[in-house]
Amino acid sequence: MENISLLLSEALAPYQASLGPVGAQGERLVTLKNAVGATVIERVFSSAQLGDRRQLTDVVDGLHRDLMVAEGRIEPCVIAAMRNATQVAAFAAPQAFV
Repeated sequence: MENISLLLSEALAPYQASLGPVGAQGERLVTLKNAVGATVIERVFSSAQLGDRRQLTDVVDGLHRDLMVAEGRIEPCVIAAMRNATQVAAFAAPQAFV
């Protein structure tokens, strides 16, 4: 799992990622700290999310989004609008029936 910590730190540079101890159900606390050591984000992820390459990509994407919100570069309402637009587009797309 320490490799996961290094991968997260590389993907989320300049933030330093660290993994907390394993919880009762295999979950881990991921903490992101800025250059001065202040905690910016703490999130809990399952061992499955951290152990699977595709899910780990989703974890990194989510943390990038959370960092953008924390840094004031994007508003949470913008994220909600983007999600809504994606869902509406997926719903409106013609479906092939087999």
